[in-house]
Amino acid sequence: MTETRRGRPRKAEVDAEVLRLATELLLERGYGGLSTDEVAERAGIAKTTLYRRWPTKDHLALAVVRRLQDHDEITDTGDIERDLVDYMEKIAAGLDRMRTAGGDPGRSAGTVAELVAAGARHDDVGELGREMYARRNALACRLIEGARERGALRADLDPAVLLEQLAGALYYRVLITGEPVDRAYAERLVATALRGALA
Repeated sequence: MTETRRGRPRKAEVDAEVLRLATELLLERGYGGLSTDEVAERAGIAKTTLYRRWPTKDHLALAVVRRLQDHDEITDTGDIERDLVDYMEKIAAGLDRMRTAGGDPGRSAGTVAELVAAGARHDDVGELGREMYARRNALACRLIEGARERGALRADLDPAVLLEQLAGALYYRVLITGEPVDRAYAERLVATALRGALA
């Protein structure tokens, strides 16, 4: 017999539903169309409940990005070039998804730029963003360190610097040039960076 749970939903369930709805709105309408009040209404919770967890739209948008990033695995197949291309392609896809959120097909940096600006508007948003990227970067650095330990990369290679060369180029392409960041570009980028890194 299935037991029916009564009472209010647990906090984790409320958080998950809020982030699901916020993700839908952000991708559909872009940063400008994301409304914390509308998310609260759709989730069936009081605005104060949402604001206790995410005080501003900036906080909520960053939480959406973290949720999306958590779905992107970093895999180690033993082929460092392929693994880095796969990871760069995931970063590129995430950036492009945020760039085109709201249906903007042009070269605007869109939500990506808004989130960078949000970090400047709110010290705590900036710190949360840095923590989010530091966590992801640590996983990617371990991938590079593993290849270095196997002898596939130079022993004196700095994993963090290699990762910054790769990811930094993707952000430059999205935020500054507006050029596409597809797998073909990721392959060229990784191949170029690894020329000076291979053992």
